Amino acid sequence: MDAQGFPRQFARTRRFSLGVPRRFTVSPDGQRVLFLRSDAGDDPVSRLWLYEDGSERILAGPSGGAGDVPEAERIRRERARETSRGVVAYATDREARVVTYALGGQLWTVRTDGGAPRRVTTAGPAVDPRPSPDGTLVAYVTGGALRVVGTDGTGDRLLAAPENGDVTYGLADHVAAESLGRTRGYWWSPDSAALLVARVDTSMVQRWYIGDPSLPGNAPRSVPYPAAGTANAETTMHIVRVDGGRVAVRMPAAADAEFHPEGRWTDPAFEYLVTAWWDSTGPAMNVQTRDQRTAYLMDIDPATGETSLLHQRRDRRWLEFVPGAPARTSAGCSVLAFVPPGGDVQGLRMARHGAVTPPGLYVREVLGTLGERVLFTAGDEPTEVHVWSYEPDSGFVRLSEGPGVHTAAAGGDTVVLDSMTPEGHTVTVLRDGKPAGQIAVRAEEPLVTPRPVRLSLGERELRSLLFLPSWHEPGSGSLPVLLSPYAGPGVQLVVKARAWWTAVGQWWAEQGFAVLMTDGRGTPGRGVAWEKSIHGDQLTPVLDDQVDALHAAAGYRADLDLGRVAIRGWSFGGYLAAGAVLHRPDVFHAAVAGAAPTDLRLYDTHWKERYLGHPGVLPENYARCSLVEHAGKLTRPLMLVHGMADDNVLPAHMLRFSAALLEAGRPHSVLPLPGAGHLVTEEGVADKLLLLELDFLKKSLGC
Repeated sequence: MDAQGFPRQFARTRRFSLGVPRRFTVSPDGQRVLFLRSDAGDDPVSRLWLYEDGSERILAGPSGGAGDVPEAERIRRERARETSRGVVAYATDREARVVTYALGGQLWTVRTDGGAPRRVTTAGPAVDPRPSPDGTLVAYVTGGALRVVGTDGTGDRLLAAPENGDVTYGLADHVAAESLGRTRGYWWSPDSAALLVARVDTSMVQRWYIGDPSLPGNAPRSVPYPAAGTANAETTMHIVRVDGGRVAVRMPAAADAEFHPEGRWTDPAFEYLVTAWWDSTGPAMNVQTRDQRTAYLMDIDPATGETSLLHQRRDRRWLEFVPGAPARTSAGCSVLAFVPPGGDVQGLRMARHGAVTPPGLYVREVLGTLGERVLFTAGDEPTEVHVWSYEPDSGFVRLSEGPGVHTAAAGGDTVVLDSMTPEGHTVTVLRDGKPAGQIAVRAEEPLVTPRPVRLSLGERELRSLLFLPSWHEPGSGSLPVLLSPYAGPGVQLVVKARAWWTAVGQWWAEQGFAVLMTDGRGTPGRGVAWEKSIHGDQLTPVLDDQVDALHAAAGYRADLDLGRVAIRGWSFGGYLAAGAVLHRPDVFHAAVAGAAPTDLRLYDTHWKERYLGHPGVLPENYARCSLVEHAGKLTRPLMLVHGMADDNVLPAHMLRFSAALLEAGRPHSVLPLPGAGHLVTEEGVADKLLLLELDFLKKSLGC
């Protein structure tokens, strides 16, 4: 096949993400489904769509005159790994009649029951606009201030103004968005009279400066980045009334020492706001200690700001949160994540009903509640994720069928089932549990068809995918081996679904490699002990699993040439790739490491202290896992790749590692990507990068 055709398609389609419907909202009566999608698999412009009465139509798209994206919105998109432009986010009122969105800082509204989009004049560039539940007002953030304006464009007024340039109201801080998955900073009350608002103060956070060396005329931008062991931003909560009243929420200072787990490093101060919401029962928040071993779920009195403890969780290593949990049903039944005594999977407990998820069912996410119904995703096999429903009368029922990774959105008697399967991606509209229609997936079909062999390798039954060239006949000759893992926390590659990475894996195979992807210890889906086995050491057990999987795969297929083994990866996968040639040159003969966090003390507090603790108290953990400190061990070809505008894994990681390699006299290759962030999808960059990697690895292995 044409070696360049697939890379061009891969870049042009932004990893086959264009044309894929996403961010579904189903109206409470089940009649309307809102979603985002571009028109085609190579169209980067995202639009707002409405599915109603069995057909789709565009509600809103980019309009003329939209300005540049505000800095706060650019950061929000970077944290969300958003690759499109146009309408990339939206919010609705309670009935999904009024929709708000921002384009180039301009605030727009559109109604689902007719009429053209309408621009609403604001006091400044609008970020994260959200309508009130009754649809009469829109809150938005501009310049760090939270404001509100009528959906008719009248009555714009200030609700909360930042006291100085280090303070914002209504936005998530870096740690919340990057490591906790919380991308919003305010929540409307059900009666539309008030909001629960996060105030973030970054004055105590160290400043780092990120610039583009290819544009020396541009000043670097200042980024408050809380690296491991340094000060976090201070997040406090406030009840802000539309009529101008305001009450500070009483934040808990520290966890009760009697119930907080002991440890060599203990920090019981509540520094993290995990999530918050405001439902018919009232406002609530979930907060976590700095050492991540205690969390409090707290009710908030909206009149006084006083808080009361509803539920406490603790863990001697760290707490893992189920997205969407805690949650509450309309009658106030708390939906709580828990690990049953003696169990090893994250389950759910419906507190009022006394119901718990079936044994062995690993809960991935709470999708939402409808009355007393709870919708969630879970699986009893790591490579599959299914949609489940719980109701007091019918109990636990699985809604999705067939192997795959399924998720959903629901309203009334309608469920939108979003399914990635081995055959492809489909979105099915179910009514009363029966298929009632389809929402089109307009992504392009990859020029290569993934043909993975699914394996369970070695004593630990490591879930793996093996890709072989379509033209290769068993026994016809040996194949160089390429490991292409991520293998880090929070991400699975080995699932029963066709995805962009399976297409990339097959492309590498068609270039003459046997390609192996393995999810080892630390990855989700296998249970609590599996995920937390990397506590204190994020490299050794993960690397051991890759080596074990490689040897087991070679026993399965004799054509794998263990004398020519390379490894490539991005982000944590890049870290693992570099670590592989440093520590196991007896196994790995070349590596490409992209956006690798080489000095883990430079990564953010929540994500890194979770696994390694505080670097001032447990420096040996960071020394053990640092690539910089082991640079002198390199004896194999290594290419380092990094986006020079990456504000997640900063370019300093690559530069410090390269400097250490140079000081140790270790030859290596460096490929800087000017202007690129952490996610590299641009045409002319992502495609060329694949080809450069191919050339480097083939030369390094003597292919």
